[in-house]
Amino acid sequence: MARRGKVKYKDVVKKPYMQQKKTQKLKSRKKFKSFIKKNSKTRTFSSSIYYEPQHKQQKLNQELRAETSSSEEETVDLNNLINTFSNKGNKKAIDSSSDSEGDILFSNSNEVTNDDSNDENSDFLEEQSYEANQCKSGEYENNDIFSDVEKDDVCLSEGKNDSDSYISSANDEMIDDKEDPFNKHLLYDLHESMLETLQMIPVNSTNISVIWPVLRNLHFQIPKCELPSIVKEDTFTLSGNKTYASQGRVPNLMKYHDFDKLYIKSQIVGNLPKVNKAIINSEKFTPLQEEMFSIINNYQDFYYPERTFSNSEEIRYIYCVHAVNHILKTRLKVIHHNARLTKKDEIPEEFRDQCLVRPKVLVILPFKDAAYKTIQIIISLIISEDKGNVMNKNRFIEDYTGKELFFPKKNPKPEDYELLFQGNTSDDFKIGITVTKKSLKLYSDFYSSDIIVASPLGLRTIIGAEGESERDYDFLASIELLIMDQTDIFLMQNWDHIIHILNHLHMQPKSSHGTDFSRVRLWSLNGWAKYYRQTLIFSSNNLPEINAIFNKKCHNYAGKVKVINPIELGCISQVVVQVPHVFQRFDCQNAAEAIDSRFEFFINTILPQQKESLMKHTLIYIPSYFDYVRVRNYFKKEDISFVQICEYSKDGKVARARDMFYHGDAHFLLYTERFHFFHRKRIKGIKHILFYQLPTFPNFYSEICNLLQETILNKKSSGLSNMSVSVMYSKYDAFQLSAIIGVEKSRKMLHSDRKVHMMVTGDNM
Repeated sequence: MARRGKVKYKDVVKKPYMQQKKTQKLKSRKKFKSFIKKNSKTRTFSSSIYYEPQHKQQKLNQELRAETSSSEEETVDLNNLINTFSNKGNKKAIDSSSDSEGDILFSNSNEVTNDDSNDENSDFLEEQSYEANQCKSGEYENNDIFSDVEKDDVCLSEGKNDSDSYISSANDEMIDDKEDPFNKHLLYDLHESMLETLQMIPVNSTNISVIWPVLRNLHFQIPKCELPSIVKEDTFTLSGNKTYASQGRVPNLMKYHDFDKLYIKSQIVGNLPKVNKAIINSEKFTPLQEEMFSIINNYQDFYYPERTFSNSEEIRYIYCVHAVNHILKTRLKVIHHNARLTKKDEIPEEFRDQCLVRPKVLVILPFKDAAYKTIQIIISLIISEDKGNVMNKNRFIEDYTGKELFFPKKNPKPEDYELLFQGNTSDDFKIGITVTKKSLKLYSDFYSSDIIVASPLGLRTIIGAEGESERDYDFLASIELLIMDQTDIFLMQNWDHIIHILNHLHMQPKSSHGTDFSRVRLWSLNGWAKYYRQTLIFSSNNLPEINAIFNKKCHNYAGKVKVINPIELGCISQVVVQVPHVFQRFDCQNAAEAIDSRFEFFINTILPQQKESLMKHTLIYIPSYFDYVRVRNYFKKEDISFVQICEYSKDGKVARARDMFYHGDAHFLLYTERFHFFHRKRIKGIKHILFYQLPTFPNFYSEICNLLQETILNKKSSGLSNMSVSVMYSKYDAFQLSAIIGVEKSRKMLHSDRKVHMMVTGDNM
């Protein structure tokens, strides 16, 4: 066997050893250069700091050239290591299902799109720095943590180059623009006179009515206070250069699409047209979106009770744009101030830019399908198609899609039922979202999240009840934007959960959660956060429960706006059968007494009439479960013939009750609204309907009344001549009554001396 030659030991060992020996003196400098990008704007050192004799300087230059080649090789190795976890370098997925804040999560190839292998690394570095500086102000030495927009704003260098100046004055003005609604609303403290006004019960407000083309009748309630004569401008300045928040005002209607004038962050401006076009096939804001954004961007509370299936996506898009814009402005201001604090030993008052905890936006939705659509819009607004990544996206798609209901083709459900219950209808979910430079992390810990999307039940399980050992609600202490969409659906789930959540907003945290109180805004420390929170409520019906929380739980110092449009024709016009409708009013002193007064009126006046043999096959429609239990117990006590169907009834009992009622084996059928909402069964054999209380959803009135048809009656019973509809109502049912018969008729009935009114529906209605 031929020898190929003797390998010298010094060729493979001694040469690197000698090279290492030569560069030992520059070990610290070599380590610094190896991990900084070639063209990054790093902190430079003046040449006057270090001197060397001329002959030593020449020798040093030779060693530096040798060191540079070695450093470049190590930089290539580092990039290759990063590429193994990036989309370009490795197509295999490494998906983590951990919710822990400390986990480093890498998304797989179908959920990550990077423009550079270093973007993912810089995103992670940025997020760690941002999370740390939400609690404690720190120093940044690497400019890679800033986004492309922020690189124009912040330069962390001490060199002589003008382009590396600390903060450009133009961008400084952009971030602290006093005309930006974000700054005008959150930057300043409240004046004493404004605090006194907000703490009054009721609040002394100025009522203004405005008519806009699409939203039509807008009712503004703006807190009114007497300010000192020296304070008259938009920016209030008192002695000691103290600046206070301005009073609310009626916003100007947006009639342009200049996003700079709308103060929308440039990071998402490019994505707005294509996202809106994908949703509603319009690149520009629709007239409804223009008017809504004019109000929402003014940081006033907003209640819109005319949500429909046709405009639902327009509304969803608008509040997602506002939420993302709010988070990006908050994040940029924190990073901007962190950069400016690198040279300061103490933190000035003007650098207070945070609250007690990180979560700023809370979105409450009824079903997972609604959450899926909302989060998809947020992702599309922040992440472009070819840039950025979404962590845990596969897990999100798996959890929030599927499990759809089956809709029968024979005897189909109503159209609104199929639209409402499409997609995943689970009502127990909660998810935190963290926004970084070019990435978005789902399933993040609440205390490291910017946005929280949850259902009432999902939040209630975390908040818990008084006395429970494991409960947490500190993450609700600093909510600046509260969004509740499809709020009327919460009444069909559990309205107590909503009240419980609202009662736990802005409470004093049990622990500090690592907060740097020198960076916390004074109004947050003083416990005034509820006066700065903006609340957006969207509903398909104007209901007293929603009006109650809008009036009593929303304390925005900028004021509140409510859409109030009169209903000309109620849903009674959709009843196709010819039948008399008898409306009987009972008196009560207040809303609390209405419950007992209604029951007494029922058992003393209505029930004796309905117990007659001619009134057999009577369905009693009861919206409240508590009223249903009360009536059921009374029927059992008095041994009245009846069957019952409620939301807790099993399928077998429901089928038996329907059969007995159809064949006349039971005189009454007690029927709850929640069962009808979730099932929409066609009850056969009905001849008489008694509405114990008007339905929460007006369309249920016409839907139940249209069951009085001869085709679904028992053939052994009498014909259509003996059919009737009876309604019990009080003055506290004004909203529901207006939605059923119209505003004008309801006003006359509520103020009339007569307590009984009758209407007849049919072909001539």
